[in-house]
Amino acid sequence: MAFTVNEAITRLRRSTEWVTVDRIPLDFTCHHPQGLDRVGDSFYLTSVEILEETTRLENRDGGSDRTAGRGRGHLYEMSADGRQLGHWELGEDSVYHAGGLSYDGESLWVPVAEYRPDSKSILYRIDPATSAITEMFRYPDHLGAVACEPDSELLHMATWGGRRLLVMTRSGEPVREIPVRSHYIDFQDCVEMRDGLASWTGVAEYPDGSGGVFGLGGIALLDMNTGDIKHEAPVTVLSPKGRVITFNATHVETVGDRLRMYALPDDSVVPGDTCLLVLEAAV
Repeated sequence: MAFTVNEAITRLRRSTEWVTVDRIPLDFTCHHPQGLDRVGDSFYLTSVEILEETTRLENRDGGSDRTAGRGRGHLYEMSADGRQLGHWELGEDSVYHAGGLSYDGESLWVPVAEYRPDSKSILYRIDPATSAITEMFRYPDHLGAVACEPDSELLHMATWGGRRLLVMTRSGEPVREIPVRSHYIDFQDCVEMRDGLASWTGVAEYPDGSGGVFGLGGIALLDMNTGDIKHEAPVTVLSPKGRVITFNATHVETVGDRLRMYALPDDSVVPGDTCLLVLEAAV
């Protein structure tokens, strides 16, 4: 039986077993991965290269709770076997947090923001065929991820931690704000946007009882008109470096009666230091 990604996600349960079927080393430094999408035989990956960490402020600076830090925003094209095929730098000055991206059938949409809440962002459109980069609009808040709906001209945006979801036109005009009624994970990347329903992956950290924290991952299917949760399920599989696999960059597709997830939860500082994980779950 053939399922769409959103349909398959509604069949996930707490007991669903995710099996790692492949680990593909990347031949380039991917820094801190953020978003992942597939276009034909290529994957497109956004990431953040941190040159100076942000620092918490005792007094809020212009509405934010931390300094801007310094960094570079990256967009990579890579092959299915982990080879770098293309590279773009995105952002400017303090705007370097390249977030969750989306492909609309023609172009890639990538938000790049300051690496702090209550800040500012630039939304870019990239033509993967010509490598042309177009700045679409600027927005006075942190936009951490974007989802394009195939049958409309609307964009669905997640702010810092996925605590606010915004529906906007492609020129940046606000249409509505969606209440987020799930609080157990922060949305990081959208894996499917269809018929008004969006499936988001994400993670949150909780106290582990011994002074540390543990990461809990998950997938949630939302009605983007009402904010209602249609389905959600935890994901507890860990990467080789101990991060939950939905920590940031994910792409999900269906293969027969299985849901396949490509995930890049781990950072890298040298080529070959991290792997594209391929996992499958029977649905």
